Amino acid sequence: MNDLDPRLLQRIVQCIRESPPTWQSAVVSNILIFIVGAPIIKSGLTISGVVAAFLLGTLAWRAFGSAGFTIVATYFMIGTAATKIKMAQKENEGVAEKRKGRRGPGSVFGSSAAGCVCAVLRIHCIGGDAVAHIWELGFIASFCTKLCDTVSSEIGKGFGKKTYLITTFKIVPRGTEGAVSIQGTISGLVASAVLASVGCLMHQIDASEAITCVIASQLANLGESIIGAAFQEKEGFLWLNNHVVNVINISMGTILAISMQRTVVDNLWK
Repeated sequence: MNDLDPRLLQRIVQCIRESPPTWQSAVVSNILIFIVGAPIIKSGLTISGVVAAFLLGTLAWRAFGSAGFTIVATYFMIGTAATKIKMAQKENEGVAEKRKGRRGPGSVFGSSAAGCVCAVLRIHCIGGDAVAHIWELGFIASFCTKLCDTVSSEIGKGFGKKTYLITTFKIVPRGTEGAVSIQGTISGLVASAVLASVGCLMHQIDASEAITCVIASQLANLGESIIGAAFQEKEGFLWLNNHVVNVINISMGTILAISMQRTVVDNLWK
Protein backbone atom coordinates (compact mmCIF):
# COMPACT_ATOMS: atom_id res chain seq x y z
CA MET A 1 0.00 0.00 0.00
CA ASN A 2 2.96 2.36 0.68
CA ASP A 3 4.01 2.02 -2.98
CA LEU A 4 0.55 2.80 -4.32
CA ASP A 5 0.31 6.04 -6.28
CA PRO A 6 -1.65 8.51 -4.08
CA ARG A 7 -3.47 9.81 -7.14
CA LEU A 8 -4.54 6.31 -8.11
CA LEU A 9 -5.69 5.64 -4.55
CA GLN A 10 -7.68 8.88 -4.58
CA ARG A 11 -9.35 7.92 -7.86
CA ILE A 12 -10.27 4.51 -6.45
CA VAL A 13 -11.82 6.09 -3.36
CA GLN A 14 -13.74 8.58 -5.48
CA CYS A 15 -14.95 5.77 -7.69
CA ILE A 16 -16.23 3.75 -4.73
CA ARG A 17 -18.01 6.81 -3.31
CA GLU A 18 -19.84 7.62 -6.54
CA SER A 19 -23.49 8.40 -5.87
CA PRO A 20 -25.66 7.21 -7.45
CA PRO A 21 -23.59 4.05 -7.99
CA THR A 22 -22.24 3.30 -11.45
CA TRP A 23 -21.12 0.05 -13.03
CA GLN A 24 -17.54 1.23 -12.66
CA SER A 25 -17.91 1.89 -8.93
CA ALA A 26 -19.70 -1.44 -8.49
CA VAL A 27 -16.97 -3.43 -10.23
CA VAL A 28 -14.09 -1.65 -8.47
CA SER A 29 -15.74 -2.01 -5.05
CA ASN A 30 -16.39 -5.71 -5.56
CA ILE A 31 -12.85 -6.38 -6.77
CA LEU A 32 -11.41 -4.80 -3.64
CA ILE A 33 -13.86 -6.55 -1.31
CA PHE A 34 -13.34 -9.94 -2.94
CA ILE A 35 -9.55 -9.59 -2.68
CA VAL A 36 -9.67 -8.62 1.00
CA GLY A 37 -12.33 -11.18 1.87
CA ALA A 38 -10.93 -14.02 -0.27
CA PRO A 39 -10.32 -16.47 2.64
CA ILE A 40 -13.90 -16.15 3.89
CA ILE A 41 -15.40 -16.20 0.42
CA LYS A 42 -13.48 -19.34 -0.61
CA SER A 43 -14.66 -21.16 2.51
CA GLY A 44 -18.27 -20.87 1.41
CA LEU A 45 -18.08 -20.98 -2.39
CA THR A 46 -16.55 -23.04 -5.18
CA ILE A 47 -14.43 -21.22 -7.78
CA SER A 48 -17.40 -20.96 -10.15
CA GLY A 49 -19.52 -19.95 -7.18
CA VAL A 50 -17.10 -17.09 -6.46
CA VAL A 51 -17.55 -15.84 -10.04
CA ALA A 52 -21.32 -16.00 -9.67
CA ALA A 53 -21.15 -14.21 -6.31
CA PHE A 54 -18.97 -11.48 -7.86
CA LEU A 55 -21.61 -10.87 -10.52
CA LEU A 56 -24.33 -10.81 -7.85
CA GLY A 57 -22.35 -8.42 -5.66
CA THR A 58 -21.67 -6.11 -8.59
CA LEU A 59 -25.36 -6.05 -9.54
CA ALA A 60 -26.40 -5.39 -5.95
CA TRP A 61 -23.93 -2.49 -5.61
CA ARG A 62 -24.98 -0.97 -8.94
CA ALA A 63 -28.66 -1.11 -8.02
CA PHE A 64 -28.63 -0.24 -4.32
CA GLY A 65 -25.11 0.91 -3.48
CA SER A 66 -23.02 -0.30 -0.56
CA ALA A 67 -26.18 -0.91 1.49
CA GLY A 68 -27.43 -3.44 -1.07
CA PHE A 69 -24.07 -5.18 -1.08
CA THR A 70 -24.15 -5.30 2.73
CA ILE A 71 -27.44 -7.21 2.60
CA VAL A 72 -25.89 -9.82 0.28
CA ALA A 73 -22.70 -10.04 2.36
CA THR A 74 -24.63 -10.46 5.63
CA TYR A 75 -26.79 -13.15 4.04
CA PHE A 76 -23.67 -14.97 2.83
CA MET A 77 -21.84 -14.85 6.17
CA ILE A 78 -24.80 -15.99 8.29
CA GLY A 79 -25.82 -18.65 5.77
CA THR A 80 -22.29 -20.02 5.48
CA ALA A 81 -21.86 -20.13 9.26
CA ALA A 82 -25.14 -22.05 9.65
CA THR A 83 -24.12 -24.48 6.89
CA LYS A 84 -20.76 -25.22 8.54
CA ILE A 85 -22.26 -25.90 11.99
CA LYS A 86 -22.02 -29.59 12.94
CA MET A 87 -20.73 -30.44 9.48
CA ALA A 88 -19.23 -33.77 10.58
CA GLN A 89 -22.53 -34.89 12.10
CA LYS A 90 -24.46 -33.85 8.99
CA GLU A 91 -22.02 -35.73 6.76
CA ASN A 92 -22.34 -38.87 8.90
CA GLU A 93 -26.12 -38.67 8.61
CA GLY A 94 -25.97 -37.97 4.87
CA VAL A 95 -27.75 -34.61 5.08
CA ALA A 96 -24.79 -32.23 4.63
CA GLU A 97 -24.46 -29.90 1.66
CA LYS A 98 -22.02 -31.14 -0.95
CA ARG A 99 -18.38 -30.00 -1.01
CA LYS A 100 -18.28 -29.26 2.72
CA GLY A 101 -21.03 -26.71 2.27
CA ARG A 102 -19.29 -24.74 -0.47
CA ARG A 103 -21.98 -23.45 -2.82
CA GLY A 104 -21.74 -23.41 -6.60
CA PRO A 105 -23.21 -21.02 -9.20
CA GLY A 106 -26.51 -22.89 -9.31
CA SER A 107 -27.03 -22.23 -5.63
CA VAL A 108 -25.90 -18.59 -5.90
CA PHE A 109 -28.19 -17.74 -8.80
CA GLY A 110 -31.05 -19.91 -7.55
CA SER A 111 -30.91 -18.20 -4.17
CA SER A 112 -30.75 -14.69 -5.62
CA ALA A 113 -32.97 -14.88 -8.71
CA ALA A 114 -35.79 -12.73 -7.33
CA GLY A 115 -33.33 -10.27 -5.81
CA CYS A 116 -31.54 -9.96 -9.16
CA VAL A 117 -34.85 -9.22 -10.90
CA CYS A 118 -35.58 -6.47 -8.36
CA ALA A 119 -32.07 -5.05 -8.86
CA VAL A 120 -32.47 -4.95 -12.66
CA LEU A 121 -35.90 -3.31 -12.34
CA ARG A 122 -34.39 -0.68 -10.03
CA ILE A 123 -31.42 0.00 -12.32
CA HIS A 124 -33.70 0.59 -15.30
CA CYS A 125 -36.20 2.60 -13.20
CA ILE A 126 -39.09 0.37 -14.25
CA GLY A 127 -42.26 1.97 -12.92
CA GLY A 128 -40.51 5.28 -12.31
CA ASP A 129 -39.58 6.95 -9.05
CA ALA A 130 -42.99 6.16 -7.56
CA VAL A 131 -42.16 2.46 -7.22
CA ALA A 132 -38.35 2.61 -7.04
CA HIS A 133 -38.34 1.86 -3.32
CA ILE A 134 -40.59 -1.17 -3.81
CA TRP A 135 -37.81 -2.91 -5.76
CA GLU A 136 -35.45 -2.34 -2.81
CA LEU A 137 -38.04 -3.80 -0.44
CA GLY A 138 -38.41 -6.82 -2.71
CA PHE A 139 -34.64 -7.23 -2.89
CA ILE A 140 -34.30 -7.35 0.90
CA ALA A 141 -37.35 -9.59 1.29
CA SER A 142 -35.88 -12.11 -1.17
CA PHE A 143 -32.69 -12.49 0.88
CA CYS A 144 -34.63 -12.57 4.17
CA THR A 145 -36.64 -15.44 2.71
CA LYS A 146 -33.63 -17.38 1.51
CA LEU A 147 -31.67 -16.81 4.71
CA CYS A 148 -34.63 -18.06 6.73
CA ASP A 149 -34.73 -21.17 4.54
CA THR A 150 -30.98 -21.83 4.80
CA VAL A 151 -30.69 -21.27 8.55
CA SER A 152 -33.85 -23.19 9.46
CA SER A 153 -32.73 -26.12 7.32
CA GLU A 154 -29.12 -26.21 8.53
CA ILE A 155 -29.91 -25.65 12.21
CA GLY A 156 -32.73 -28.17 11.98
CA LYS A 157 -30.34 -30.76 10.52
CA GLY A 158 -27.77 -30.03 13.19
CA PHE A 159 -29.86 -29.50 16.30
CA GLY A 160 -33.44 -30.55 15.54
CA LYS A 161 -34.57 -33.05 18.18
CA LYS A 162 -37.71 -33.97 16.26
CA THR A 163 -38.52 -33.12 12.66
CA TYR A 164 -42.06 -33.23 11.35
CA LEU A 165 -43.31 -33.54 7.78
CA ILE A 166 -45.25 -30.33 7.25
CA THR A 167 -48.11 -32.00 5.37
CA THR A 168 -48.84 -34.80 7.87
CA PHE A 169 -46.89 -33.83 11.03
CA LYS A 170 -45.43 -37.32 11.14
CA ILE A 171 -41.94 -37.57 12.64
CA VAL A 172 -39.37 -38.06 9.87
CA PRO A 173 -35.54 -38.18 9.71
CA ARG A 174 -33.64 -34.90 9.77
CA GLY A 175 -32.96 -33.58 6.28
CA THR A 176 -36.20 -34.93 4.79
CA GLU A 177 -37.63 -32.61 2.13
CA GLY A 178 -40.54 -30.66 3.61
CA ALA A 179 -39.59 -31.47 7.20
CA VAL A 180 -39.55 -28.78 9.90
CA SER A 181 -38.27 -28.61 13.47
CA ILE A 182 -38.88 -26.21 16.33
CA GLN A 183 -35.18 -25.40 16.62
CA GLY A 184 -34.82 -24.78 12.89
CA THR A 185 -38.00 -22.72 12.59
CA ILE A 186 -37.06 -20.40 15.46
CA SER A 187 -33.51 -20.00 14.12
CA GLY A 188 -34.81 -19.15 10.66
CA LEU A 189 -37.17 -16.55 12.10
CA VAL A 190 -34.33 -14.92 14.07
CA ALA A 191 -32.01 -14.92 11.04
CA SER A 192 -34.67 -13.29 8.88
CA ALA A 193 -35.28 -10.65 11.55
CA VAL A 194 -31.54 -9.94 11.82
CA LEU A 195 -31.19 -9.39 8.08
CA ALA A 196 -34.30 -7.20 7.95
CA SER A 197 -32.86 -5.20 10.85
CA VAL A 198 -29.65 -4.67 8.88
CA GLY A 199 -31.73 -3.22 6.06
CA CYS A 200 -33.48 -0.99 8.58
CA LEU A 201 -30.20 0.19 10.13
CA MET A 202 -28.84 0.95 6.65
CA HIS A 203 -31.95 3.11 6.05
CA GLN A 204 -33.06 0.95 3.13
CA ILE A 205 -36.40 0.10 4.72
CA ASP A 206 -38.34 1.34 7.74
CA ALA A 207 -39.56 -0.69 10.73
CA SER A 208 -42.93 -1.59 9.20
CA GLU A 209 -41.21 -2.80 6.02
CA ALA A 210 -38.73 -4.85 8.05
CA ILE A 211 -41.64 -6.57 9.80
CA THR A 212 -43.27 -7.15 6.41
CA CYS A 213 -40.08 -8.82 5.12
CA VAL A 214 -39.96 -11.15 8.13
CA ILE A 215 -43.64 -12.14 7.86
CA ALA A 216 -43.34 -12.69 4.11
CA SER A 217 -40.26 -14.87 4.62
CA GLN A 218 -42.10 -17.10 7.10
CA LEU A 219 -45.12 -17.53 4.83
CA ALA A 220 -42.91 -18.26 1.82
CA ASN A 221 -40.90 -20.86 3.71
CA LEU A 222 -44.09 -22.52 4.91
CA GLY A 223 -45.14 -22.73 1.27
CA GLU A 224 -41.74 -24.11 0.30
CA SER A 225 -41.96 -26.83 2.95
CA ILE A 226 -45.36 -27.88 1.61
CA ILE A 227 -44.01 -27.98 -1.95
CA GLY A 228 -40.99 -29.98 -0.80
CA ALA A 229 -43.09 -32.51 1.10
CA ALA A 230 -45.79 -32.93 -1.52
CA PHE A 231 -44.04 -32.56 -4.87
CA GLN A 232 -40.26 -32.15 -4.84
CA GLU A 233 -38.55 -34.80 -6.96
CA LYS A 234 -41.65 -37.01 -6.79
CA GLU A 235 -42.91 -38.92 -9.84
CA GLY A 236 -44.02 -36.40 -12.44
CA PHE A 237 -42.09 -33.61 -10.68
CA LEU A 238 -38.49 -34.74 -11.18
CA TRP A 239 -37.74 -31.30 -12.64
CA LEU A 240 -38.65 -29.76 -9.29
CA ASN A 241 -35.14 -29.94 -7.81
CA ASN A 242 -33.69 -27.88 -4.98
CA HIS A 243 -32.60 -24.97 -7.21
CA VAL A 244 -36.08 -24.66 -8.75
CA VAL A 245 -37.72 -24.79 -5.33
CA ASN A 246 -35.31 -22.08 -4.15
CA VAL A 247 -36.43 -19.81 -6.98
CA ILE A 248 -40.10 -20.47 -6.16
CA ASN A 249 -39.48 -19.84 -2.47
CA ILE A 250 -37.71 -16.49 -2.79
CA SER A 251 -40.13 -15.38 -5.49
CA MET A 252 -43.02 -16.03 -3.12
CA GLY A 253 -41.28 -14.10 -0.36
CA THR A 254 -40.57 -11.16 -2.65
CA ILE A 255 -44.08 -10.99 -4.11
CA LEU A 256 -45.71 -11.40 -0.70
CA ALA A 257 -43.62 -8.60 0.84
CA ILE A 258 -44.37 -6.17 -2.00
CA SER A 259 -48.08 -7.08 -2.05
CA MET A 260 -48.45 -6.86 1.74
CA GLN A 261 -46.69 -3.51 1.92
CA ARG A 262 -48.66 -2.00 -0.97
CA THR A 263 -52.11 -3.32 -0.10
CA VAL A 264 -52.17 -3.67 3.69
CA VAL A 265 -49.42 -1.87 5.60
CA ASP A 266 -49.41 1.34 3.56
CA ASN A 267 -53.19 1.61 3.87
CA LEU A 268 -53.06 1.16 7.63
CA TRP A 269 -50.63 4.06 7.93
CA LYS A 270 -52.72 6.41 5.80
